Amino acid sequence: MSIVAAAAAVKDRATPRPPVKRETASPVGTAALVIMTVAGAIVTHFTGQPAPLIAAALIGLYLMFAIKVADQWEKAAVLRLGRYRGLRGPGPFLIIPVVDTVSRFVDQRVRVTDVTAESALTRDTVPVNVDAIVFWVVWNAEKCILEVESFYDAITLSAQTALRESIGRHELAQMITERETLGHELQRILDEKTNPWGVTVQSVEIRDVKIPPELEDAMSRQAQAERERQARIILGTAETEISDKFATASQVYKDNPVALHLRAMNMLYEAIKEKGSMVIVPSSAVETMGLGGTLATAALAGKPQ
Repeated sequence: MSIVAAAAAVKDRATPRPPVKRETASPVGTAALVIMTVAGAIVTHFTGQPAPLIAAALIGLYLMFAIKVADQWEKAAVLRLGRYRGLRGPGPFLIIPVVDTVSRFVDQRVRVTDVTAESALTRDTVPVNVDAIVFWVVWNAEKCILEVESFYDAITLSAQTALRESIGRHELAQMITERETLGHELQRILDEKTNPWGVTVQSVEIRDVKIPPELEDAMSRQAQAERERQARIILGTAETEISDKFATASQVYKDNPVALHLRAMNMLYEAIKEKGSMVIVPSSAVETMGLGGTLATAALAGKPQ
């Protein structure tokens, strides 16, 4: 392993492993020892013989180490003289002390492992920090005990390795926009590895993809330039459409001068209908529309006699 890869592996983080439950004496067994000892003491008190107390204490001591209790979501593996005898639980069960041992209690609820790959390179050689959440469950407690030494550590390290491999096969844009696809790919890769261990990966969620601040600034400038380019394209398209409409209107006005005069008069009216406004009209436009006589007539009509 290269120095860079080793440093990256050290940076990777995962959810701390929960403690493995190993019971030497269950609360039920301890209660049985107390009850038997008290019962033997009472019998010894009335009979005056120590034998009942000794016998009850020995039976209680046996029950204290023989009675085990597994929670509703747990399975316990029992070994007899080192050989696997089967699973026990949930609930109370009996073993033979010294001869039988309970190796571990396997939690069969859905578990969540948080894995992080730091400074991993994408396909387009961009360093990213990726946080992912793996949901997995033990579907076969016998396999996860007999097939792998520590299934929790194996799943965690496999998830980190698969996450780095998947990052190297995807470009940055795909990782940002296609997180769900990346999660499905990771689930498939992990499920193929963990199924022989009696563990199945239910889902993988990519929680966050972080990129260097310098790259974020460059991507922001690129997006801004792209938006400006699109705005100019839209403006140019609008100008082209407007010019086409003006060309069509010019053909209509060319064949119908009266329509052009009416349009010009309407534009002049719109300009001077507000009080206090002043409009400068070229003389050529006045002569073309025949407005000179009209305006003079209007002025004479407005003078007092």
